[in-house]
Amino acid sequence: MIRDVYRFLIPLLLFGVFFVVLNLAYVAALFFILALFVAFFFRNPVRKIPEGPNLIVSPADGKVVQIAESEDGQRCISIFLSIFDVHVNRSPISGNVSELTYRRGKFKAAFVEEASRVNEQNIITVEGTDIRVTFKQIAGLIARRVVCWKKPGDSLHRGELIGIIRFGSRVDILLPEKVRIAVRVGDRVRGGSSVLGDYT
Repeated sequence: MIRDVYRFLIPLLLFGVFFVVLNLAYVAALFFILALFVAFFFRNPVRKIPEGPNLIVSPADGKVVQIAESEDGQRCISIFLSIFDVHVNRSPISGNVSELTYRRGKFKAAFVEEASRVNEQNIITVEGTDIRVTFKQIAGLIARRVVCWKKPGDSLHRGELIGIIRFGSRVDILLPEKVRIAVRVGDRVRGGSSVLGDYT
């Protein structure tokens, strides 16, 4: 689990204990079940990061729901995360954070295309040795907070943890034309370990 879990987990456990003391077992059980779900949601499984030059890994767990060209000629891979997916996010390449922009917005369902444009999001750009990749942490209908633990100037390794989106969301990654995409719509990917593409 990641450190963000404790602000949610501890109050739920305390409420559970409180209702146990009051001999309200059913109410206590509800809080303990919620605590188990929160612990499950904030899990951070160990991932094997692929080795080799010029690989781009998925920044998130989930299902590829769209691959399309963006307005500037790049390809955009959209990944939808349900509440049952791992929600920590990872850097797709090694490099330095050159830009980090938080954009306020709406909370439309994350699986619809419009969410990429209008929902609350963090836009993160990583400058590698010979490639520049931008990806977005996008809030969804249930997710109400996008969290990035990094700042401009930070150095990242491929697959390194960079943040989390709380309770259902979407991640878009913008790739230059030279990238050979290795996934298709409908594929399920794992953050840090699934290769989205490579380049020369």
